[in-house]
Amino acid sequence: MKFPRPHSLNGLILVGFGLVALPLLVAVIWALFNLDRLAEQSEQLVVTGVSAAANNRLLAQQASSLERVSRQYLVLRNKDSLTLLRQDLNSLEATLDDMAALTEQANAVSQARAIRVLARRIVRALSEGNPRTTDAEAMIAEFATLRQRVTRLSDTLDMHITLELSKLQESTRHAQQVSAWQTAALVPGTLIMILFFTLLVARPIRQIDRAITQLGESGFSKEIKVKGPTDLERLGRQLEWLRIRLLELAQEKNRFLRHMSHELKTPLANIREGTELLLDGTVGDLDQPQREVTDILRLNGLKLQQLIENLLSFSAWQTKNEVLALSDFPLRALVISVAKAQRLALKAAQIQLRLDIEDIVVSADRDKLRTVLDNLLSNAVKFTPKGGIVTIRASSTPDSMVLEFADTGPGIPEDERPKIFEAFFQGQQEQGGQIAGTGIGLSVVLECVQAHDGSVKLVESGEFSGAHFRIVIPQKKAAANQRIAANA
Repeated sequence: MKFPRPHSLNGLILVGFGLVALPLLVAVIWALFNLDRLAEQSEQLVVTGVSAAANNRLLAQQASSLERVSRQYLVLRNKDSLTLLRQDLNSLEATLDDMAALTEQANAVSQARAIRVLARRIVRALSEGNPRTTDAEAMIAEFATLRQRVTRLSDTLDMHITLELSKLQESTRHAQQVSAWQTAALVPGTLIMILFFTLLVARPIRQIDRAITQLGESGFSKEIKVKGPTDLERLGRQLEWLRIRLLELAQEKNRFLRHMSHELKTPLANIREGTELLLDGTVGDLDQPQREVTDILRLNGLKLQQLIENLLSFSAWQTKNEVLALSDFPLRALVISVAKAQRLALKAAQIQLRLDIEDIVVSADRDKLRTVLDNLLSNAVKFTPKGGIVTIRASSTPDSMVLEFADTGPGIPEDERPKIFEAFFQGQQEQGGQIAGTGIGLSVVLECVQAHDGSVKLVESGEFSGAHFRIVIPQKKAAANQRIAANA
């Protein structure tokens, strides 16, 4: 069964506040109702207690007055005493009438009736003619019984008020306990409701946050879906539209790079072929100055070819069309081959190349690793001043290969370090060489290394004055062979 829920974020927030506040509101209303009831009962009990105490005192005084007037009447035998006697009886009965409601609540109606009947009998007996002395003394003796009944009634009423007070105290304690239980239940209940509605709101917000992060990292391949309130879903659809648009722009950019690179390769191939023919002497022997100029043309042709290859590699990595062709080969031979290809640039810049390469065999894509070496070495040559030193080190660990490039150039400014692996980013440092870079060399390096599940980072070791890069490429096959040998 699917429960209806608000479609908008504002509606969801309002419903959440309502559901969170509703138990608290019910508890407050219940507490106010009980407080009002207890206050009313307390007020009523106080009034009843004060009235009962006053009536008990008055009833005792009236009984004493009735006895005193009766004794006077027996002595004086006059009509004034008889009138006072009947007035005292009327007063006593009026007091009993005032106490009727309380005596009924205390189940003391029979006691009050007994007092009334006894008082009337005494007065009636005294009022009938001239009673004999023995009868008069008997009537006077009845006042002791009357006093006892008045005292017993007062005790009954006091006990009733004490019992009502105990009930009021018990009701107060019960209300306190219920309030305590309500508070104990409201706190976790409210927290659960807050957590529930927070999750309902936080889930689509997290999805939007991940989508924005994905777009910021050029992740245009994964569809953006946001589930939740309608306004947040609408925002998710807008982000999906933006993703599709950015993907189209990226594809257009890659198509442009591929087309332009292929268009540039054809005339460049003709230029390189012409320089090779000149150097081979096919069209005639060259003197030394002509050969130097031709070498410069050949070197710059190679640089142009490397830039075009970088553009093609970058475009291929962006479209994910290239796959790795893994093979085992000696790393030192590949490094020396790349260094020889750039010997003229090293010689022209009077840069010394130091190699510290262990004799290790690596498992990697040879062409991709050559691209990594060539780009890093070209980058080091561009930024190393004349007479500087470029160092290449390589070593192995039980499960990876570590390759390091370092130079004695100016290094990379602190504010540019987070951006050096971004495509087409070019720093403010002045570059050497006759051909400016495209800003994708390090981006291609990063793509090639990540394709091997490796990592490349800028190291701040203090060992070199310039840039120091460290590349780590896992050697899964080597590690597996070592484990097999260890278990053999």
